[in-house]
Amino acid sequence: MPPTIYRPVRWGILGAGHIAHKFAGDLLMSPDCRLTAVASRSREKADRFAVQFDIPRRHGDYQGLADDPEIDVVYVATPHAFHRDHVLLCLRAGKSVLCEKPFALNRAQAEEMSKTAWKADRFLMEAVWTRFMPHILALQETVRSGAIGEIRTLTADFGFSGAGYPDGRLFSPALGGGALLDVGIYPVTLAFILFGQPQTVQSMARIGATGVDEQCGMLFGYDNGGMAVLFASIIGQTAQEAVISGTGGRIVVHAPWWRSSQFTVHADGRDPETVQLPMRGNGFVYEIAETARCLREGKRESEILPLSETLAVMSVMDRMRESWGMKYPSE
Repeated sequence: MPPTIYRPVRWGILGAGHIAHKFAGDLLMSPDCRLTAVASRSREKADRFAVQFDIPRRHGDYQGLADDPEIDVVYVATPHAFHRDHVLLCLRAGKSVLCEKPFALNRAQAEEMSKTAWKADRFLMEAVWTRFMPHILALQETVRSGAIGEIRTLTADFGFSGAGYPDGRLFSPALGGGALLDVGIYPVTLAFILFGQPQTVQSMARIGATGVDEQCGMLFGYDNGGMAVLFASIIGQTAQEAVISGTGGRIVVHAPWWRSSQFTVHADGRDPETVQLPMRGNGFVYEIAETARCLREGKRESEILPLSETLAVMSVMDRMRESWGMKYPSE
């Protein structure tokens, strides 16, 4: 088993981009956690990040962070295409890892990362922050309680317009761009939370001029008759709502559903009831707390988001991209 940590958990952040800044802010809000080190490709950028968040240790390369003896766990915050290499670097240096979503470009990479974590006897988890949000945990309890009967359908979307940045990460095949991996993973994850792994998968995508999926539609089918109708886009704004329909009503998770603070239960024969659960910080505090809990208990995986589910989600996304004939340069 990985070593059990009884003192404050010491964190390092690999990468100093936009999401790393948000994560760092939430780490400073997290009890029994210490933001101890940061690494960037340049020492100057690492120094600026460290000054902003009062981080005592900084590295101008990623190897330095991986080898830092003062770190227990590393948050990997680099672009999608580099997750595999950076996670393996940290695991092989004896560090536990929380890796930003998507975990990898494909299942083959994800399997290699998972096997390496087990071989190194270290904790590894994908940072799907939505999984740990209070409103999602409460939504699961509401569904399990039978408040809307047996659930039959899910509709969920996540779309925004990144068209103003045609040369950015979202549209770059080399960086693992595209709607599915960047935002489609959210409705796919919600479908897994509510229904489990789909038995049938149908999808279509618009492949743009750069070779990435600019938007995609997905239809999942389940042996119990359930269906999930999902949509993702990086070229158009969507409603960003999720609706779960059952034999006795429906639940609307209000926009933006993946980090919402409320959902409304419309149960047959009752007045609508809105459940409000304000989000703390930038929303990363919950996955940080789960990682810290697992490390304190000497766990290799989280029961809420085990590696087996990450692999299953990657498999479904692989199937869809294969049907579109879409591959990344490094695959």
